[in-house]
Amino acid sequence: MKKALGLANGVRLSLFALGYGIVGVLMAGTLNRVLLVEVGLSKALVGLMFALPYLESPIRVWLGYRSDGFPVWGKRREPWIILGAFLGGLGVVFTAMLTVRVEPGAWLLIAGITLALLLYGFGRGFAHMSFQALLTDKYDPGKRRVIATLIEVVTLIGSVIAGGLLGRALDDFNPQKLVSTSITVMFVFVVLAALAAPWQEPRNPNLPTQSATVRARTFRQTLDEILLTDRQVRIFFTLIICAFVGTLAQDVWLEGFGGEVLGMTVGDTTRLSQYWGPGVLISMLLSAIILLPLIGYMNLMRIGFAASALTFAAVIVVGIMGNAVIFRWLVFVMGLGTGLAGAAMLAGVVSFSSPVRAGLLMGVWGTANALGRALGTFLGGASAEIVQRATGSAVAAYSSIFALEIAMLLIALFLTFRLDLNASSVRKEGIEMEARPVAV
Repeated sequence: MKKALGLANGVRLSLFALGYGIVGVLMAGTLNRVLLVEVGLSKALVGLMFALPYLESPIRVWLGYRSDGFPVWGKRREPWIILGAFLGGLGVVFTAMLTVRVEPGAWLLIAGITLALLLYGFGRGFAHMSFQALLTDKYDPGKRRVIATLIEVVTLIGSVIAGGLLGRALDDFNPQKLVSTSITVMFVFVVLAALAAPWQEPRNPNLPTQSATVRARTFRQTLDEILLTDRQVRIFFTLIICAFVGTLAQDVWLEGFGGEVLGMTVGDTTRLSQYWGPGVLISMLLSAIILLPLIGYMNLMRIGFAASALTFAAVIVVGIMGNAVIFRWLVFVMGLGTGLAGAAMLAGVVSFSSPVRAGLLMGVWGTANALGRALGTFLGGASAEIVQRATGSAVAAYSSIFALEIAMLLIALFLTFRLDLNASSVRKEGIEMEARPVAV
């Protein structure tokens, strides 16, 4: 009975990941392309707009600290998962409603879209940070790596499903369809979060002690005395930023590349997630089952970074050739490299986790992730805009984005040779805390 209940709760937890993947496809795979291609906003402006939700991510560190030390009705994670999903879903709907009305030069509407994107980024990021902290609270270190990887797999399944369904829904694109689709996606995300989160937090008799340990330091003291003094945390933080610029910055630009350079339709570019998602899914499952135990997360990380850099070089060549068929399969290969690197980085993140500071640390890694996406989105858009103005070539403009990603991947690869998580004081504290008995 206990095992069956645990399995049922695990399946229920995965519902949040499914909704998280679905809502991400609509925002990063559809709305950005509509603003770029159908509306005709500049690449630099769209890049800035989609970067801002990530730039607000440092607040997650403070929110994580608060959730660790200040439970609400004895709960540190569940209420924030549901609230974050609701706010993120609202941001999606408001963005879609304003997108169908905007045109170049309509600055009031553009400002409204930016605020809606900020709401989306805050809500979705808050929910995800709280969810990851819940996994740390709920599972012991031996299970955590596998569970975290499987949850990422479910997120990817959500992305693949959404890519197919949204692609079909938007094949005959019109503004009304975009708005109705966004409302449906919001409803699905909130309902799945509400089904997944309740009654998931473990009974923890050590909770008062753990919360008191967090409250013993102010937030500023925690940053100064625990995080900023740890050289390995700083290296890993920088590595994550570079890796996410390198592997995921194309989230906002890939659909525009398909539309402007290769002449693909809205439905065709939305369906690109059906190529990228299975690639990530296959490589993450392979990593969890075989590669991580066999070669370790550091070697796997290096392989993922190198493979991704080579793939982006091939995408530049395909853009010059104008071959949409080869491009689709390169998106699949791109997913393979992203999955290898992602599984390895996730294993590194899990090794830092502790039952006392799960919210804080997940906020830190979530911030690094978001800042990497933001830098990639903004720098990629700015470089594309400059190159296109200078050359008049969309191929050259998008190629500059992929070249930026190659450079960041090479920097991340270099940093893997400087990283030693066993030397981290935060990791040592986590090991000491996990050695204490905690009821699950």
